[in-house]
Amino acid sequence: MNSRRVHLIAGASLLVLVAAGCSDDGSTDGPETVEAPPTSILDGTTTLLPPEIPGASGYVFRSPSDAAGEDDAFTYDETAVPVGATVNVAADEEGERTTVTFSARGLAPNRDFGVHVHTRRCGSDPADSGPHYQNMMDPAASDEAPSSDPAYANPENEVWLDVTTDAGGSAEATTTVDWAFRPDEANSVVLHEKHTMTGPGEAGMAGARLACLDGDF
Repeated sequence: MNSRRVHLIAGASLLVLVAAGCSDDGSTDGPETVEAPPTSILDGTTTLLPPEIPGASGYVFRSPSDAAGEDDAFTYDETAVPVGATVNVAADEEGERTTVTFSARGLAPNRDFGVHVHTRRCGSDPADSGPHYQNMMDPAASDEAPSSDPAYANPENEVWLDVTTDAGGSAEATTTVDWAFRPDEANSVVLHEKHTMTGPGEAGMAGARLACLDGDF
């Protein structure tokens, strides 16, 4: 069976702790201690997540004004998604089935987020990422009026990865759908302010867009 695996990785912090004490001549009296970055927990591999390196093009959430390139993740609400928070998303296709897994660290603790795959790449405006990716597209929907019909806006026809963070701001979610992404039509993952609603006229809605991560599925 053929499979296509796409990994979208947005960093992990590399913690550097330096002893504070100094001798009379100004030199430090303790060695620098470096904590290695964690391994991936998404698919059982031991691939190291890329560390955040000051001055480099890192895979961490940044404010739109500070983002350096197309690989940056944007945060539009630094209270809910602080600058420096990290995310790891993996999409594994096996035939006509796709499993998408989301893992985040450093988000606001003990709160809900709606998480969806969107059609366009992220930008400085939260709306730049476009509507949700749908396997069967709602013919009544448009960019100005995204689908809110439960027949189309549902977790079988879209990718929903709603999470609730723990006390440390970490969260994970996995979903499997019975279809594969169309090439070049799914381009980002968006974090919203609350869990996704399901009722008529509000299905698929999850409040304001708090952050966005680019990625080609």
